[in-house]
Amino acid sequence: MPQRSPQTILLTGATSAIGAALVTVYARPGVTLHLHGRNRSKLDAIVQSAQTQGATVTQRSFDVRDSATLRAWVADCEKIGPLDLVISNAGMNINTGPDESGEAWEEAEALMAVNLHASRVLVDAVLPAMRARNAGQIALMSSLAGYFGLPVTPSYCASKAAIKAYGEALRGWLGKEGIGISVIMPGYVDSVMCQEMPGPKPFLMQPSRAAALIRQGLARNKARISFPFPLNFGTWWLAVLPAAISVWIVGLMGYNGHHD
Repeated sequence: MPQRSPQTILLTGATSAIGAALVTVYARPGVTLHLHGRNRSKLDAIVQSAQTQGATVTQRSFDVRDSATLRAWVADCEKIGPLDLVISNAGMNINTGPDESGEAWEEAEALMAVNLHASRVLVDAVLPAMRARNAGQIALMSSLAGYFGLPVTPSYCASKAAIKAYGEALRGWLGKEGIGISVIMPGYVDSVMCQEMPGPKPFLMQPSRAAALIRQGLARNKARISFPFPLNFGTWWLAVLPAAISVWIVGLMGYNGHHD
């Protein structure tokens, strides 16, 4: 079953704002962290900090779109010991551009490969061992943008909506086998990726606070870890209301496709 205090954790996207903050909240003596990040120098610094906190750390730097390498990394980590918690956090974002010309197809394909396909590969790689021992926990990084699509980031919203549905389906399937599945749905968390996204950013949260909420939610094996509450409540309603009303509300909020 999911553990309140996992001892072995695998995390992709450890060099992102949320990823680095998650390393900080989980690193302590007795914990083994298997960390992935594309930025090798930043990953080195994060690893050193986690080791200073007393954690045992391994690290790999590669493109998660390389499915064979991703699977091989999981296998190498499992040789060290069973994975208690796997957090699929690697992600990217694109937008329709300052002139609203639209998303570049190659970038949209890369986004889907990173945000969606790599998460599915990771799940497929870790599930056999977890199912064999009827234990383990998987966290998938979605977003409040998965409730209703924003005009400025169509592909990002699509990928996060897909992750949300995928995680919810996995939970219904695997819960009876003792495997916890949680979908993480943050709002705006201060980061380079967030700042590069067009449009307003209400209730902007610091990564340390987001990581603390994620850890609390995973310890409780929550199906959906969504925050902050006001934005979660509002975006949930966007999914419930008739689409025409939701589109109108989104436009009023400033998500109208214009990059002012």
